[in-house]
Amino acid sequence: MSDSESIRLIFGLKMKALRQEKKLSYQQLAEKTGMSLSYVHDIETGKKFPKADKILALAKVFGVDYDYLVSLRASKKLQPIIDLINSDFVNAVPWEHFGLTPASLLDLFSNTPDKVTAFISTLLKISRSYQLTKESFYNAALRSYQDLQDNYFEEIEDAVRSFRKEFKWKDALPVEIAVMDSALLKMQVKVNRRQMGTMDALQTIRSFYAPANQTLYINKGFSSAQEKFLLAREIAFQFLNIKERPYETKLQHSNSFEILLNNFKASYFAVALLMPEEKVVEDIKRIVMQPKWNDKAWIDFWNRYDVTPEMLMQRLTNILPRHFGIDSLFFLRLSGNAADSDYEITKELHLSQVHNPYANATHEHYCRRWVAVNAIQHVADQVTKKKYRQPYVEAQISQYWQTHNRYFCIAFSKPLSKGSAEMVSVTIGLLINQKLLQAMPFINDPAIPVKTVHTTCEQCGIMDCKERAVAPVEILKQVQQDKISQALSQLNQ
Repeated sequence: MSDSESIRLIFGLKMKALRQEKKLSYQQLAEKTGMSLSYVHDIETGKKFPKADKILALAKVFGVDYDYLVSLRASKKLQPIIDLINSDFVNAVPWEHFGLTPASLLDLFSNTPDKVTAFISTLLKISRSYQLTKESFYNAALRSYQDLQDNYFEEIEDAVRSFRKEFKWKDALPVEIAVMDSALLKMQVKVNRRQMGTMDALQTIRSFYAPANQTLYINKGFSSAQEKFLLAREIAFQFLNIKERPYETKLQHSNSFEILLNNFKASYFAVALLMPEEKVVEDIKRIVMQPKWNDKAWIDFWNRYDVTPEMLMQRLTNILPRHFGIDSLFFLRLSGNAADSDYEITKELHLSQVHNPYANATHEHYCRRWVAVNAIQHVADQVTKKKYRQPYVEAQISQYWQTHNRYFCIAFSKPLSKGSAEMVSVTIGLLINQKLLQAMPFINDPAIPVKTVHTTCEQCGIMDCKERAVAPVEILKQVQQDKISQALSQLNQ
């Protein structure tokens, strides 16, 4: 929400409260102030801010001074709401992307002010306790926005097709780096692969676009798949004519939700450019028609496009809901060092519902039975034995403890970078239901391992778990609390 929107919203909120206090209808207020009925309505709903003479007229009718109407001061009942409207929380949420206008927020805030204030104040306190930043809100909002669209954006898919047609790209796969360089050059963007790698301070930055000299600087040490993504992402920014954008990769900070959203759109375009929709749909159809799980088929699928495993799995989250009706799924990226058994979820996406595996802010230990962890451990072993050649792919059916939720999970894992002790795995989990079994009959393959899993060790009641990292402390606390409750009930008999 912009500053001007906040100002209009606060003025409208005060005006509505005063009008109701004076028991005036819109028509009566319009007649007393000499304004049109529609203009009065637009002011109260936050669409317009009145000129000075109109504010004076309103102040006279309401019996308040001019300064009260235009200031951030309000009655005891309204002041907490005004403070919320001006808070980082309200201004961090991209309301318009969820179909909420300032007018609808005004109704929300003014109709049940005490309850709304208490609810949002609770959220603010939680965010402070867990040190959630504005970027955290932005990222959560982006994931919700993706969920609303089933993570499929037709306008971007159409833009990719328009680009390929305009630049006369052939259907040959994988896309060659030289072809991408040529496309950027036609858009007056040069690519520099030398200079950035000589600057020590920029070793953690993958690329940087300098608008002053229209040059894309790419750092050293990337695989062809990683470099292609950087090139394709810049093609997206140029072709889509995105002005409000980040210039570096990785995105260091988000000054606005719009920048984060535009970065997502460019990344989506990049992956769709490297993995054309029609081709991916054909390949998935060939794989899912196989009677048994075949890890080689998935490796061949990945090799066909020369993309990173993460790009492949992200593309599945676009295609499966749209073309196969498989819309109840999650995506996780897990990183960690298998030697010290320390793992962290660095990216996640949930479609249709919040699924069982999720990132937590309490530093609990993720279930070691997850296929995501197993795949990391397998790759780490290959690296230690100097046998690592390509990403490791593994499948598992995960039955979540004491729930009816079963997921078919596929995980790709690889070292974070060449020579790194840190490993990363990307997992897509598909909720097993009748629709999924019809689309992917190979899920019934008895060779696919089935494991009972949980979210974190601290919350897990599987007492005979051999993979457990720490004791089930939260379960033990609950057991102790139950014993106390039983003892107290005996005293009450």
